[in-house]
Amino acid sequence: MNKIILKPGREKSLLRRHPWIFSGAIGKIDGKPKSGETVEIYSIGGNFIAVGAWSPRSQISVRIWSFENCPIDHDFLKLRVQEAVAAREAMFVTREKQLEACRLIAAESDGLPGVIADRYGDYIVCQFLSAGAEAHRETIVDCLQEICNPRGIYERSDVAVREKEGLSERTGILRGEEPPEIIMIVENGIQFEVDVRNGHKTGFYLDQRDNRRAVANHALGRTVLNCFSYTGGFGIAAAAHGAAHVTNIESSQDALRMSDENMHLNGITEERYSNIDGNAFKVLRALRAEEKTFDVIILDPPKFIESQQQLFRGCRGYKDINILALQMLNPGGMLFTFSCSGLMDAMLFQKIVADAALDAKREALIIQRLAQAPDHAVSMNFPEGFYLKGLQLQVR
Repeated sequence: MNKIILKPGREKSLLRRHPWIFSGAIGKIDGKPKSGETVEIYSIGGNFIAVGAWSPRSQISVRIWSFENCPIDHDFLKLRVQEAVAAREAMFVTREKQLEACRLIAAESDGLPGVIADRYGDYIVCQFLSAGAEAHRETIVDCLQEICNPRGIYERSDVAVREKEGLSERTGILRGEEPPEIIMIVENGIQFEVDVRNGHKTGFYLDQRDNRRAVANHALGRTVLNCFSYTGGFGIAAAAHGAAHVTNIESSQDALRMSDENMHLNGITEERYSNIDGNAFKVLRALRAEEKTFDVIILDPPKFIESQQQLFRGCRGYKDINILALQMLNPGGMLFTFSCSGLMDAMLFQKIVADAALDAKREALIIQRLAQAPDHAVSMNFPEGFYLKGLQLQVR
């Protein structure tokens, strides 16, 4: 088997079982591994450390499969899939309905680097985001079919991150039946239509499940502004739990149409909500100019930071959007604000929002810190798996 020899001292993170090896840590390559091929990793002193998947195009040259010297075959992958699925079943043992829509495999955190698998009813939607995941795609799909027995397995590997691994984007049916245009799911007692073939990510922001419940708990009788609303998740949760009125802001007309469908699906009449098609920054400025105010505002923007080079600009974007929201909240109002940028540290995000409150001349209390739902697991050895940071604030 091909071997990777690390530079002196570069095995420290691996000894803590972190699953990545960056290109700068590699001292020597013994052999000519192909993209996605399994390689053995050794220290400069010749001690075995791990086996992983080789990725010659990525800055992350190796993603670790195992810290035991074992073959990466069907039995190995099946066990990893079984463990991931069993973990979700244990998470939701008292909330069985949640399994209608949840993450089954969360990549590195489940010991399957680059593999995402989400369940939507009778279907599973997968993403294969790394060279190793791509190399073992068929086996992993076989294991999912064998263990979960879904009606169909669909691929949504249409994400730009694959380019960093030297992979092209791809979508399509992998096993069984192609999913219908719309899949119906139930989350926290609320019905949602999901487009798994064309929607964002695998169709729905499953990672915000618990945070939608938190918004719903503060919605009764209140006016709600839901920014970057996508198909209306937060707004529908608020309206279904008695919000006086919900305003959704979204730049995609298709997403707003589905938001309408989801509102109607849950018996929410048109006089209780409105949709604004436009850029959230521009719309918020226009609403502020009209002196509009709200009791609850949700900020769930897309990822502002894709690389370290974008960090400063991304921080500026987060600060600007939070200033606008804080200025438009009624006294005692709630702000639910999020960052899904993995490169955004939780304490840095809190500092940015604190600076926004100063500039907005509002005092704010942290009611609770928010994060991704537990099925979007975070391994203790892989802190990078924690990407969704949020704060619930009450302003004075």
